[in-house]
Amino acid sequence: MLNNIFENIKINKQDEQFFELLKSDNIRVEKIVSNGQFSPKDFWYEQDENEFVLLLKGEAILEFENKEYILKEGDYLNIPQKIKHRVKYTSKNEPTIWLAIFY
Repeated sequence: MLNNIFENIKINKQDEQFFELLKSDNIRVEKIVSNGQFSPKDFWYEQDENEFVLLLKGEAILEFENKEYILKEGDYLNIPQKIKHRVKYTSKNEPTIWLAIFY
């Protein structure tokens, strides 16, 4: 079935939107849509799986314990499992669209 990554993009200033695109035993692919959301102060993701994240649209800042990355459209990072990270900023004037691959 043909789909488009930019379908179902809604402006929701209250909640991020998560769309599971693919899931198997070893991999999960999600589209995440942010509209100014960011991680709560003192909250850190520390996942049991690796995450490859690609910023498709918008801007974001990912913060790690000792470094920040400013992401613009087309930028991507691979985040190894158990590495503490958080979303410090996402665009407020347009949706930030992420493609996240957990493996």
